[in-house]
Amino acid sequence: MSTETDFRDTAPFEVRQPERQTVPFVFNSPHSGRHYPQRFLAMARLDRDAIRRSEDCFVDELFRESLALGAPMLAANFPRAYLDVNREPWELDPRMFLETPPPFANVRSARVAGGLGTVPRIVGEGQEIYGGKIPLDEAVGRINLIYKPYHESLRRLIVATQARFGVAALIDCHSMPASIRLGESGIRPDFIVGDRFGASASAAMTEATIGILTSLGYTVAHNKPYAGGFITEHYGRPARGLHALQIEVNRGLYMNERTYRKSSGFEPLAKDISRFMTLLLRSAPFADERPLAAE
Repeated sequence: MSTETDFRDTAPFEVRQPERQTVPFVFNSPHSGRHYPQRFLAMARLDRDAIRRSEDCFVDELFRESLALGAPMLAANFPRAYLDVNREPWELDPRMFLETPPPFANVRSARVAGGLGTVPRIVGEGQEIYGGKIPLDEAVGRINLIYKPYHESLRRLIVATQARFGVAALIDCHSMPASIRLGESGIRPDFIVGDRFGASASAAMTEATIGILTSLGYTVAHNKPYAGGFITEHYGRPARGLHALQIEVNRGLYMNERTYRKSSGFEPLAKDISRFMTLLLRSAPFADERPLAAE
């Protein structure tokens, strides 16, 4: 049994396509996967509930109307506890493995230090996933067989979108714990919009996103405490007509974090997110942009 058998019956991820793409947007849900391979669960020291602490539960469903609005979505079926594609391909924690990671691996990033590398060491607030060290081949297999194809699929969607429309916008969809508060104010944000402090998307794109969510009655924070991860950093190149935003949704709006069940707020929130997407896609805040020849 190996990584190759973990997703024999369920595809590790899905490219969900509209009948026809009519807008220069791509939606991505990299952390909402909820297929936990039996082999992985047998390796873990956590039970089926505890291991879900890092899952962005139901986020792909919250943004499901993207297809009806003419935008494709890439959605993970593999769980974040198993593999995190919002990291560099080789952010590996040497404390996790029986063998030494390859010399090209990034073993010193802040995310690795926190236990949240490409193959995570922890979930939630510091709960160790594994009871002991695991073979390095586990990480290599997950990266080669799932991480790399996932990013290749995402790259193809973005490249095809820009080729068709001249520009492309990636909306990277995530959720955050209900306990998140903003600094000394103690305000609980409903959404956090991250643009890597202006590096991954144009100001117009960010301002439109925040403005629409605010107009719908939500409290919206910008870049704090989440400015965006590897995906927004890697794909966002506004000077080239490629924009990437990370959107975090507060789980307290739509689910019970203890039972992992949708709350009565799920459908109203999904409808509001559909309204948000409709307004954002119509506004096309970069409609008159044309990418520069080079950065």
